[in-house]
Amino acid sequence: MMIPPFLKIDPATRHVSLDGSDPAFYGNPNAVYAALHAHCPTFYWEQQKQWFVTNYDHVNGLLRDRRFGRQILHIASREELGLPEPEPHIAAFDLAERYSLLELEPPEHTRLRTLVNRAFVSRHVEKMKPELEELANRLIDGFADKGEVELLSAFADVIPVTMIARMIGIPEDMGPQLLKWSHAYVRMYMFGRTRADEDAAERAAQEFSDYVKTVIAERRAEPRDDLLTHMIHTEHKGQYLTEDELVSTTIVLLNAGHEATVHQIGNSVRIILDSGYDPAELFRDETATERTVEESLRICAPVHIFQRWALEPAEIDGIEFKRGDKVSMILAAANLDPAKFSDPLAFKPDRNEAPNLSFGAGIHFCIGAPLARLELNVVLPILFKRLPGLKLAKTPVVKDVYHFHGLDRLDLVW
Repeated sequence: MMIPPFLKIDPATRHVSLDGSDPAFYGNPNAVYAALHAHCPTFYWEQQKQWFVTNYDHVNGLLRDRRFGRQILHIASREELGLPEPEPHIAAFDLAERYSLLELEPPEHTRLRTLVNRAFVSRHVEKMKPELEELANRLIDGFADKGEVELLSAFADVIPVTMIARMIGIPEDMGPQLLKWSHAYVRMYMFGRTRADEDAAERAAQEFSDYVKTVIAERRAEPRDDLLTHMIHTEHKGQYLTEDELVSTTIVLLNAGHEATVHQIGNSVRIILDSGYDPAELFRDETATERTVEESLRICAPVHIFQRWALEPAEIDGIEFKRGDKVSMILAAANLDPAKFSDPLAFKPDRNEAPNLSFGAGIHFCIGAPLARLELNVVLPILFKRLPGLKLAKTPVVKDVYHFHGLDRLDLVW
């Protein structure tokens, strides 16, 4: 496997030099993952000062390995680990993240997840299918006669944020504002974030939190049949969620409930149009649709990296980790492991191989996976059936960030 010129690999030390802000990388990360699988699947990324794993079995195992966790300060102090004190200029962001389902470990994680899990099980989200179909068709009605569309702003952005807002109990007309807050918020997870990114995320976190508190107060006074009311009024082993827990949980559900799906709708449409397959064949029935969706999730996952702290000494692929070390798993690279997937860089919707890891695994498996899968299985067939002859109007614009992988623009004609 040829190594791209911007990628430097030293197999002897397993050190890799790679600029995560290089468009040649984030524009086509799969080529880099293929080279890493061939030459150095477990590596120390010099610019990130951290170990990364790409092998499917190692990633799958780490996601389930209780020697590693999403947080570390529940078992060790900052002083003990040599970690800096929290930055005061992102205090609101840190508070909003304090009780995030993505960051907690048991028993807190178990308590919060139990309270919200019922709303996201497959049999419950399946009831949302008619709403999804109506929304997708209504949006397409708005541009079907124009012969062209920028799909992200007119379609992909709208569907996931509308559906998660309905589920939680947030007014739909807040959708555009939720998107603005979310986009600013998630830049905190990107490589090379700047002080400007942090300041924007802090403002978004403060405004987002203040808004959620107003909705919480409304639901306390006037309960409704929505997830937020359920979280407020349901107890788990005699305990109710505190206001800070309610705010954190609502924000993470709103962000995670749409951010990745927006990217995946765009990624899936692009890969299908590039593949040369006939969309009518790809979506000929429910089974074909499911396979097409899963293959698009495998080959162009929307979220690439998840990190873990070593909670105790552990060894992974010959690398020794001590308590307090960080390791990152590249989910998107694990989906391309040639030991698990034949011709891994090819889009093959008839695959019957290992399940993709795009939603993670273990106790932090994406709680919204059933909703995301339903959205993709419903809206993609509708889009391609309603707009026969759909094709790219110009080269899609890839987001200029790594970690989340998606598009900034997807201009289509038919």
